[in-house]
Amino acid sequence: MSTEPSAERGPWSLALRRFLRNRLAVAFLGLFVLIVLFVLAAPLWADNVAHTGPNEEHTVEQITVDGEKKDVVTPEGKPIGPQWFGADGKFFLGADGRLGRDEMVRLMYGGRTSLQIGITAALIATILAVVLALLAGYFRGWVDGLIARTLDTIWSLPVFLIGLALGIALAVGGLKIGPLELSSGSIWNPILVISIFTVPYIARPIRGQVLALSEKEFVEAAVAQGAGPVRVMFSEILPNLASTIIVFFTLMIANSMLFEAGLSFLGAGVQPPNSSWGTMITVGVELLNIQPLLAILPGLMIMLTVLALNIVGDALRDALDPRGKARMDAALEFEAQGGIATGQQGATA
Repeated sequence: MSTEPSAERGPWSLALRRFLRNRLAVAFLGLFVLIVLFVLAAPLWADNVAHTGPNEEHTVEQITVDGEKKDVVTPEGKPIGPQWFGADGKFFLGADGRLGRDEMVRLMYGGRTSLQIGITAALIATILAVVLALLAGYFRGWVDGLIARTLDTIWSLPVFLIGLALGIALAVGGLKIGPLELSSGSIWNPILVISIFTVPYIARPIRGQVLALSEKEFVEAAVAQGAGPVRVMFSEILPNLASTIIVFFTLMIANSMLFEAGLSFLGAGVQPPNSSWGTMITVGVELLNIQPLLAILPGLMIMLTVLALNIVGDALRDALDPRGKARMDAALEFEAQGGIATGQQGATA
């Protein structure tokens, strides 16, 4: 009788098998990896092929294409179009406007900025949300009431409009709180705005799961053995939230990138001369009738990245916990019906 290694019978191994059976998700995971490799290769392309930086202007310069001299930007202000062949890689996607910056280089560097903001903001929001959800769901009572009402307040706000106003304020004057100081052009400004306003979208459903898990026998057993609140929350409850957290983190990267693109498009996100896919769309819209690719290409990159992350996130949810959707619905129902009442009873007791 053959026996399989214990690792193959583990939940993570089973989840990997279920994920790999989803060919669509695997294909889009490969697409996301290619996008990441594409933006990481920005310095190589800029130094060895285009021989220019993302902010280097070429307004009055000329390039040689098939032995013919061409203006990077014509006297009428029209940028050169894509030079697929004959320019040795220079201005492969054309110039980005009247400043004559290389569009290919800016697309790659802009992707680095967009992904950096998306991943960092999602990581900060996820950590804050998990900590708040654990505190609210475990202690309940006034702690739960305070955290839940704060999350509800942020949830009820017109998030994008408030984020836009805060982003503009930070873009104009920066931020200084004691030793913490952010300049007006820092990419930490949009990261701060995005991470704050996306916390409720993760914390609320995780709080529902914590409320449900805190009623389980293994939590009661840990408390009976003398485990303190910190140990119970981080050693007993948190491991049971791992699959949910991974899925939320993946999906939140996509949402953060969309949030950043909207803020940057309206001038409240990444500030010039730095580029992101959102700021590139802003430049491209101004020349939409002349060079539509300037707006289409960064928009296409955002669409493909967000689509890939959403499909991979949904596949991860199904792979890590095939019954995750049903359990999530049960947790939310517990939060809405029994969780609040139980918390109030605990506070009374």
